[in-house]
Amino acid sequence: MDRYARVPIEEESREERIKRFALIDQPYPLEQAVLEGQRCLQCAMPYCIQGCPITQDARGYNILIGERDFDGAARLTLRENPLATVLCKTCYHFCEDDCIMSGRGVPIAIRHLKRAALEYGKSDLLYVPSKRKEERIAIVGAGPAGLMAAWDLGIRGHPVTVYETEPFLGGQVNTIPRYHLEPDDLDTDLARWKNLDITFVVGKKAGVDYTPKSLLAEGYQAVLVAVGASKARDLGIPGENLPGVYHALPFLLAMNKRPEGIYGRKGRRIVVIGAGDVALDAARSARRLSDGGDVQLVYRRGPDDMKATEEEKTGGEIEGIHFVFYRAPKEIVGTERVEGLLVERTEHGPPDARGRRTLVVVPNSEETIPCDMVIVAVGEVADVSGFDQDYGFKFASMGWPEGPRPDWMTDVEGVFATGGRSVVHAMAAGERAAAAIDRYLAKKNGRSPEPRPDPFGGSEPPALPAGYGGPTWTP
Repeated sequence: MDRYARVPIEEESREERIKRFALIDQPYPLEQAVLEGQRCLQCAMPYCIQGCPITQDARGYNILIGERDFDGAARLTLRENPLATVLCKTCYHFCEDDCIMSGRGVPIAIRHLKRAALEYGKSDLLYVPSKRKEERIAIVGAGPAGLMAAWDLGIRGHPVTVYETEPFLGGQVNTIPRYHLEPDDLDTDLARWKNLDITFVVGKKAGVDYTPKSLLAEGYQAVLVAVGASKARDLGIPGENLPGVYHALPFLLAMNKRPEGIYGRKGRRIVVIGAGDVALDAARSARRLSDGGDVQLVYRRGPDDMKATEEEKTGGEIEGIHFVFYRAPKEIVGTERVEGLLVERTEHGPPDARGRRTLVVVPNSEETIPCDMVIVAVGEVADVSGFDQDYGFKFASMGWPEGPRPDWMTDVEGVFATGGRSVVHAMAAGERAAAAIDRYLAKKNGRSPEPRPDPFGGSEPPALPAGYGGPTWTP
C-alpha cells in the first residue's frame, strides 16, 4: 500500500452532476475505507484534532476503521459530534488541511472516513442526559451554533427550549445544496437526541413574538442568542430590485425548501456576483437549475483573492462555471425584468495605509454582460430588528452578533450571544457558549461547574486525546 496516495473517491461525472441535485461524492466501499484508515500515521501530536474546531478525535476513528471496528469508530465520532451526518458530507475538513500527510503526499480522507464510520458502523445510538438540573435555558436560533449549544446543555441535564423563526430546524444548513447534503441527513442526526430534554418551537421570530428579556421574565435562567448572519447584504446599485434578481441564501433555501417558486427554464443566462463558498453554491445550483445553461461568476478582484475553498472552485470549474475577474458591478440593467449586468473593469492600484492592494476602476471600461437572472452573493448580516440597544452586541466581521464579554455574555445579565463562520465553527461557538452558560448558572446557584459528561452515559467525561497540544484554528 502506498501511504502517500489517497484511496480514490468515486465522483459523479460532469455530465451527470449538472443534470440533477444528487450527491457528487460517493461513499467508500467498506474495504476501501479500511485501506484509507490504514494510511493514517497515528501521529504522536494529533495535528488533525488540533485543527478541528470541535476537537473531533479523527486519529482515533481512523485507526478503528483501519482495524475494521466501524461500531467503535461510529461511537467515537458521535461522542463529540452530534451533527456528524451533516458534517461528514459538508465540513470544510480543516483536519485534513493540518494532516501531516499533506506535506508528503495527499492528506488522509478524514471527512470520508467519518462518513464510512456512520454508514458501516452502528450509528443509531441515543444520547443520554446527565442528572436533571432545574435551570431552564432558552436558545434563539436552531442553526448549527444553537443546535450544538442545545445538545451540550441537554447532555448536562438542563431543560432547553430552542426557538426558530423558520418552520424547520438547521438554519443555514438548509441552504447547503443537495449535491453536498441529502434532505434527511439533519433528521438522522436529531433522531439521536430524543431522550434529551430539548423542546423546539418553530415559526416564532425573535424581536416580534418574543425577546431574550421576555424569555428571562418567563423563568428561563439563561438565554443564548445564536441567530447567525442570514440577512443578505445589498450591492447598493441601480436595478437591484428588478424581477429576476435573487440574493444567494434565499435562493439556495428556495432550491431546497420552496422549489416551486424558483425553478427556471432550460438555457438561461445567469450571473452570480461574489466569490465565496455561497457564491459558488449559488452558481453551481444555477447551472443545474438551467439544465446546462450559461452561468458566469463575476468578481471585482482576481482568482487569488477568492474566499471560496479549493473544493468549491474546482467543482465550479468542472461543472462549466465561467469565472469573470476584475469586473465591478455598476448597474443591473432591465425594464420589466433583468436583461444584463453593467460592469466596469478594475485593476490594482497602490497599496493602502495597511499595505493591502487597492482596486481602481479603469476609465471608459464599461461593458454589459447579457443575462436574464442575477444572484447576489456578497455576504450577509444578522437580522437583529426588534432587539433594543441594551444587549450591547458586537458584530463579527462576517455579520453575526456576539456578547462583548469573554464568556459571550451581553450587557444584559443572563443573555449570551455567539456564532461562527462555517457549520463546524458555529458548532464550536455553541459548544463554548454552552460551557460558559453552565459555569454562569453553577456560580449563580451555588453548585460546582463540571465538564460535559459522556453523552452515552459512561462514568467518566471524555478527555482530550493523548498528545493534544492545543487548537491551531481561529474562530
